[in-house]
Amino acid sequence: MFIQGFLVSFGLIVAIGAQNIYVLKKGLLKEYTLLIASICFILDALLIIVGVKGVGKILEFYPSFFIYITWFGIIFLVLYGLLAIKNIFTTQKMKIVAKKEPNNFLQTLATTLAISLLNPHVYLDTMMLIGSIGSRFKGYEQNLFILGAVSASFVWFFSLAYGSRILIPMFKNPITWKLLDAFTAFIMFYIALNFYKST
Repeated sequence: MFIQGFLVSFGLIVAIGAQNIYVLKKGLLKEYTLLIASICFILDALLIIVGVKGVGKILEFYPSFFIYITWFGIIFLVLYGLLAIKNIFTTQKMKIVAKKEPNNFLQTLATTLAISLLNPHVYLDTMMLIGSIGSRFKGYEQNLFILGAVSASFVWFFSLAYGSRILIPMFKNPITWKLLDAFTAFIMFYIALNFYKST
């Protein structure tokens, strides 16, 4: 059950999205890496536990909840995409090391919480998909499934946050940052459009 939980969770979490791109970028900048990876992991783990323990089934009877979350997510994704476009045309020199004005603690905390909790995929993946699969197991087997799913989240977020530093030489070039921002904007708008089509 542990392996099954790990594979199910890992297969869902590795999809490219706003949260993963944010963790990658902050890892490259070495800005609050531990804080960001920890928040993403803890929130993911809590939602997985809540989903598997039965809330996933309850939410199936209240689809309006996901409608509200989806619209919040669409707005947030569009705003994040617009910010990425703005960064493409900025004239400031972007550096990975010794960046002059990094985000402060509260800004980083708020952005990480927002990009995690206003992402409809988080609720769909953890509470509905993983929750519905895990809720079929009982007792000890269910706990093993949860442990596996949570472990996958831990491995992914901390690998993404700290493993991204291998790419630091590439990202010392400002053009690479502009390409990343362009890719980010595309992904954000693409996800927002798909969410809109699903409403």
